[in-house]
Amino acid sequence: MITAVIYKNSEDSIFGFRISGHAGFDRYGRDIICAAVSALSINTINSIEKFTTDRFTAEQSDGNLKFKLVTDKTPETQLLLKSFILGLESIRDTYGDRYIRIIIRTREV
Repeated sequence: MITAVIYKNSEDSIFGFRISGHAGFDRYGRDIICAAVSALSINTINSIEKFTTDRFTAEQSDGNLKFKLVTDKTPETQLLLKSFILGLESIRDTYGDRYIRIIIRTREV
């Protein structure tokens, strides 16, 4: 199962996310859920880098991706991150929570 943890502050502003695990929908290289989550995640990070001035850290290893904003959270970045969550929710709603779990954690940075 893929676990997506979304980090928000008390003002409902998204400041990071962590993606871990494998969906197990199909064998390696044919798992469309893993491919979709990977594409959404990487595209979100690339879009924030290209289209905003916000700075962030990102770490990737096999089956794990961590992203954290380290500067102000601009409206553009928030929109991109909300779109990312919408995509994850769409995958979950289509294929079921057996393959992907989304957790929202609220805490101060």
